[in-house]
Amino acid sequence: MSTRTIPFRKMNGLGNEIVVVDLRAGEQPFTAQQAAAIAAAPRSHFDQMMVLHPPRTAGTEAYVRIYNTDGSEAQACGNGTRCIGWLVAEQLGRSALKFETIGGVLDVVVDGRDRISVDMGKPRFAWADIPLVEPFHDTRAVELQVGPIDAPLIHSPSVVNIGNPHAIFWVDRLDIVDLGKVGPMLEHHRLFPERANISLAVVMSPTEIRLKTWERGAGLTRACGSAACAAAVSAARKRLTGRRVTVHVPGGPLEIEWKADDHIIMTGPIEDEYAGEVVVG
Repeated sequence: MSTRTIPFRKMNGLGNEIVVVDLRAGEQPFTAQQAAAIAAAPRSHFDQMMVLHPPRTAGTEAYVRIYNTDGSEAQACGNGTRCIGWLVAEQLGRSALKFETIGGVLDVVVDGRDRISVDMGKPRFAWADIPLVEPFHDTRAVELQVGPIDAPLIHSPSVVNIGNPHAIFWVDRLDIVDLGKVGPMLEHHRLFPERANISLAVVMSPTEIRLKTWERGAGLTRACGSAACAAAVSAARKRLTGRRVTVHVPGGPLEIEWKADDHIIMTGPIEDEYAGEVVVG
């Protein structure tokens, strides 16, 4: 079996582990199996991998494929997009960039390593766009619960697509259930034909939310940017908060603004850890 040495950059966004593989110099085959093999190596473990390919659309810096730890592909990764935004901005000496993913074109503005903003696009609330397996007229609260029928521990999550499916359970405290145990069950629940990211959210005030997320294809994470966006817009839809909030994830705070044009702007820091290489079959 032939092997291949792949250079990578290890980064993180609020503790969300990101590996960047840059293939822009020339299109090379890259597979889900290779992504999973890289995730299994200690120095290159990731929550999400951002693979940069040559741009397909004029005006963009790269076409980006996003892989989860298990090799499955994601349509969006806010923390990873901040990482590649900073990396490419440093290379090009520019502060405004565009990246294309299977979820669309994302605008990034870099104002130093500690303040990188990503336009995450418009949220989708229709049940078929999330998608759900059956119709729900009001996706601010759908029928799903964990625990006894007459006294569920968590129930009635808000659901939304932020480039990928999200379910947000509104709770009084983040330890009300063991998300490491119920997360996999809910991720694979029949209601979600494409699986889902599962979050617990506590509304602290009209401007602050605390969040904990089980990430589809990756597991418990210190930060999930798209989940922070999902919680922010869902809270605003339920009139629990305004349209500009700070979402506190285990790794730190993210600023989320749901603008009047319906676009979600996520702002936060990144860390550049080290460069390395890994050999895969």
